[in-house]
Amino acid sequence: MSKAAWIDVSVPLKTGLPAWPGDPPTRVRRVLDLERGDPCTVSALDLCAHAGTHLDAPSHYLAGGDTLDDLPFDVTMGPARVIAITDPRAITPGELRRHRIRPGQRILFKTANSERCWASPEFVEDFVDLSPEAAAYLAARRVRLVGVDYLSVSDHRADAAAIHRPLLEAGIWILEGLDLSRVSPGPVELVCLPLRLAGAEGAPARALVRPTSRRA
Repeated sequence: MSKAAWIDVSVPLKTGLPAWPGDPPTRVRRVLDLERGDPCTVSALDLCAHAGTHLDAPSHYLAGGDTLDDLPFDVTMGPARVIAITDPRAITPGELRRHRIRPGQRILFKTANSERCWASPEFVEDFVDLSPEAAAYLAARRVRLVGVDYLSVSDHRADAAAIHRPLLEAGIWILEGLDLSRVSPGPVELVCLPLRLAGAEGAPARALVRPTSRRA
């Protein structure tokens, strides 16, 4: 039996991509273009390290924390679980307990964000986020990676440190900005690598998954 096809769960980096409030916008421009008669085509990028699909390193919120240079490759590559969240407002411990999350797992949360938020050209304020209680719950379970399907684990009106810090202090790396609209809940194989930005606290990433029968 052939293996399932890989699914790209990263969002395309392009001019006008929705950005976190206050972050610099993403812009892709052609500095040389064959169609203008130039000898080749060359693009220039202006973007935030947390644009689109991206990885947060511990140093994003922890002074002296690990940077992208310290990323163990097995954090973002290997078996993972896609967990469907039905709550339209937040990821909560009440819903997480039913899934029996175990230490060391890579968890990707599929919420209403994947279908709703990425369809909007503007930043969506009322996206499904991670509640402080859920962040503490996941930290206590010492999962390896937490992935969410919009630009942050935290509400833009809340204290972002109160959500990020418990995860990062527990050694959990955070993958934000996924598009899981084409992925069914269940076990998957994950391959995700951020750009190698020296000493950075975060970087855009390309993320792929493929369904598998193997438990994460």
